[in-house]
Amino acid sequence: MISTINHIVNPAVRQKAIERFREKGIVLPTFAQMRNPDLVPEKIKESLKNIGLWELHPANLFRITWKNEPVEKGGQFGPVNYLELPEALTGVKARIVLLIGKYFPTGAHKVGAAYGCLAPRILTGEFDPTFHKAVWPSTGNYCRGGAFDSYLMGVTAVAILPEEMSKERFSWLREIGAEVIATPGCESNVKEIYDKCWDIRRNRPDCVIFNQFDEFGNPTWHYNVTAPAIEEVFLSLKSTEGRLAAYVSATGSAGTIGAGDYLKKQYPQMKIVASEALQCPTLLNNGFGGHRIEGIGDKHVPWVHNAKNTDMITAIDDEDCMRVFRLFNEPEGHACLKSCGIDQSLIDRLQLLGISGVSNMLSAIKAAKYYEMTGDDMIFTLATDSAEMYQSRLEELTAEKGGYTSLQSAKDMEKCIMGQGTDNLKELGYYDRKAIHNLKYFTWVEQQAKEIEDLNQLWYDRNLWDDQFNQAARWDGMIDEFNEETGVLKRL
Repeated sequence: MISTINHIVNPAVRQKAIERFREKGIVLPTFAQMRNPDLVPEKIKESLKNIGLWELHPANLFRITWKNEPVEKGGQFGPVNYLELPEALTGVKARIVLLIGKYFPTGAHKVGAAYGCLAPRILTGEFDPTFHKAVWPSTGNYCRGGAFDSYLMGVTAVAILPEEMSKERFSWLREIGAEVIATPGCESNVKEIYDKCWDIRRNRPDCVIFNQFDEFGNPTWHYNVTAPAIEEVFLSLKSTEGRLAAYVSATGSAGTIGAGDYLKKQYPQMKIVASEALQCPTLLNNGFGGHRIEGIGDKHVPWVHNAKNTDMITAIDDEDCMRVFRLFNEPEGHACLKSCGIDQSLIDRLQLLGISGVSNMLSAIKAAKYYEMTGDDMIFTLATDSAEMYQSRLEELTAEKGGYTSLQSAKDMEKCIMGQGTDNLKELGYYDRKAIHNLKYFTWVEQQAKEIEDLNQLWYDRNLWDDQFNQAARWDGMIDEFNEETGVLKRL
């Protein structure tokens, strides 16, 4: 039976965590504060004036929000960071809006997903920061977010990620003092990560694994923080006739797509679009393979993906993503965009999209074309990280293909953006959704020792997803109690 995390399991271990947090001056933010930083204590806000966005300071736990002031140091809070793309860039009348992940600590929103997994285990006494190490299996930003959160909470981190991920990720993880384990393969080699986790379970009793693919704290954070941020931007932008038409998310760990569950409750007519790589179309047609869209994971269906709530699958060619990534980040590409009538201020901000952000944008274009959306329709998606994470990829592309030219930029604009069609997508019926859900059996029951009764509960229990996502309210109460017992906030 799948349960919720709503009570103290080990009071003695919890007390150790209280003493550790008191010693290190750590205060935990509530989900309500991450959603609305106006609720952050003034003493915390004052301390942030002297702290850098990426600085390894426990007060930066309060910067796990979409509302950070977009500056490198000393920023406070403001509106949600977002970017709206015009028809001149997308080729569709629908308004495509991306929330921007760059202004989270580590430059990616995964610090939130990791917080949603680690914090509840500390609150309940299931994780001992004086003994346990936190293991973060990932295909990209999640292990970085987990390592950052761990450091701020006085916890030792172990990061697991494929050896072919960008070198920027490995360098930063080692700099922060995390133990780094590189597994064979590329972005889509998730099973190899799971195999390493089993090895750790058997041989390292000091390790606790926070598997983003089956930890409900991951989508719970997005349901309670990301989704309200999207709704806030939508309400600020919509015209009288405007509607929230779709939410697009790479499936990845199925954390970010969990925001769609909240949005669909508020806007039942909207579509939830799951995006994946054409080179590994697991959801589209049970496909497999390797690809270059870093951070989205493949060849399995995450345990925490609510397949019953997914309306469409899109598959994006990773070659299109790499070509558009160059278009957005090379001088010749900028000149091409300028000639298309795109404002320079927007061109300068396109570096806010990392490779997966480009993929999400292309999926949004596909959905807009398929559903014949108009200027009254708004599609929301995320730029989970920025081009800053992938400068080495630009260097590799230059070495492989030569310098970027004006001719190539024109080709890339026409083929990879304007030429996106309604191929390689599927609108899902009831049994299409069930077929995706059933794929979980082969990963989670056969390989990862889940119970088949729990698999069935994920599909048939109408209350399960709400029960999981609504845990955050209980966690906030436990966070307040925990902070009260540490006494750190009172001493600030």
